[in-house]
Amino acid sequence: MHEYFSGLAGKSRLPLWLFRLYRHALANQDDGDFIMPGEVETSFIRGWAGTRLAVHRLGSATGQGRPLLLFHGLFSSAAINWVKYGHAARLAQAGFDVIMPDLRAHGMSEAPHDPTAYPEDVLVTDALIVARELGLQAGEFDLGGFSLGSRTATRATIAGLEPRRLILAGMGLEGLAGWARRSAFFLDAIARFGTIKHGDPAYVAQQFMKAQKVDLRAAELLLQSVDDTPPAELAALTMPTLVVCGDVDQDNGSAPRLAQTLPNARYVEIPGSHMGSVTQKELGQAMVDFLVA
Repeated sequence: MHEYFSGLAGKSRLPLWLFRLYRHALANQDDGDFIMPGEVETSFIRGWAGTRLAVHRLGSATGQGRPLLLFHGLFSSAAINWVKYGHAARLAQAGFDVIMPDLRAHGMSEAPHDPTAYPEDVLVTDALIVARELGLQAGEFDLGGFSLGSRTATRATIAGLEPRRLILAGMGLEGLAGWARRSAFFLDAIARFGTIKHGDPAYVAQQFMKAQKVDLRAAELLLQSVDDTPPAELAALTMPTLVVCGDVDQDNGSAPRLAQTLPNARYVEIPGSHMGSVTQKELGQAMVDFLVA
């Protein structure tokens, strides 16, 4: 199996980012069995159209930490992106109240099949609702995300959230403006799911979604709801911003170019590919260093 997909990637018959996603899924097929530690508190908030959203929270030892709202990546969860590899614990130890929603159709949140539950930019609408329900006030909380979570954090800020500081992980300039190209791979695989054979590049997307136990109907609707962000709109992100990305991660384009485009950003490189960087302690440490500076 590994040799087959490695050969495909080597011959450029499919995007390298998609090959890496599948390889990560093979290596982490127990992700869905990961159990949240007892110290992580879980509650639920009603998002757009009443969709039940899980919100996980890991507080500082004092109980007085600055709120940090974090959004995970596509086909992942708060548990996998932020808790499993120690990032949430590292941030809590540094004094932050780490708040980690599961996006709709992900993790412990509901995955409705009704198309009306997925209007344009529904993840942004959910983010605004969560921030309001939690009482997060302008300038009194920090905000971040990984990959799709970075897109969500970016667009939520443009839509009106006012974090003190912003973290965009696993994201480049082209990734914010070119979502349609990335989502097209998964939409095609969903449309032909179960019929795609070896030799078809979409086979990788099919097997990845099988490994992740993705709800196909909910995923299809969600993928179609996400909007691009033209570079001109990034001028609204005036708060100090950390762009952090793996040293071999080009999945969402150029992270250094994104940092250069933003009005007040710095770029930090950490080890790893797109999915591999999530497992590295350097990700959590880079976030701590930026937020406490």
